[in-house]
Amino acid sequence: MTESVIEIRKLWTVFKNGDKESVVHKDLDLTVARGEVLSLVGGSGTGKTVLLRQMLGLEHPTRGEINVLGKPAAELGKRGAASRVGMLFQQGALFSAFTVLENIAFPLRELKVLPSALIREAALVKLQMVGLSPDAAGKMPSDLSGGMIKRVALARALIMDPPLLLLDEPTAGLDPESADSFCTLLRSLHQAMELTVVMVTHDLDTLFELSTRIAVLADQRVIIADTPQQVVAFKHPFIEAFFRGGRGQRAMRVLHEPPVIDQTLEKKGH
Repeated sequence: MTESVIEIRKLWTVFKNGDKESVVHKDLDLTVARGEVLSLVGGSGTGKTVLLRQMLGLEHPTRGEINVLGKPAAELGKRGAASRVGMLFQQGALFSAFTVLENIAFPLRELKVLPSALIREAALVKLQMVGLSPDAAGKMPSDLSGGMIKRVALARALIMDPPLLLLDEPTAGLDPESADSFCTLLRSLHQAMELTVVMVTHDLDTLFELSTRIAVLADQRVIIADTPQQVVAFKHPFIEAFFRGGRGQRAMRVLHEPPVIDQTLEKKGH
């Protein structure tokens, strides 16, 4: 039986504004298995990022249970999640006054148990793991491109070698080439580090490129959590609009196209 990394049961999220209540999640259930890449999708206001933050222990549901790696998610918020859960925020959330290396090393320095030389070495290793050269270590966030900011933030999220990685719109704001490159990086790290990944994304190319399962939030709950093929075939107005519209059709067509063979190499016998 596949081990569960995240278990969510009968979750309610209710926001209050004066005398008014807004129910975002109602009796929501979701399980994330070890080693998978599960993507959360849904319309505006369905609470995708809220759910991600609840998994991290930064926010708490009105009622219901969220267990992460065998413990209540609320404990992650109290004790700090860096050693067990890595988080890549949408805009990177780098510290503007810190260098690249200082940003990556920050979670390790906060522990105050390792010598500076060892922390620096570990940060340099992660810097290279995300495809950046040691020359980038002394740069400031203001000197980085959008793609580099994402990579530095990813290195920081992985500095403690957590088994679980949460991603909020990982390719948002990137040009197509940078987004493709970042997806390739995420796929290789997922395999090399044996990560479990939960991702919120609106980008259909990223969604089909990385997801082993997709969980769709609609009607205040998860209406389906299954393979991309099964989700696309599911009958629901949101799925019809999101996946079977023009953008969805193009993304799926590219996904299923056979690889292009370089005819010049083929003729040379390579």
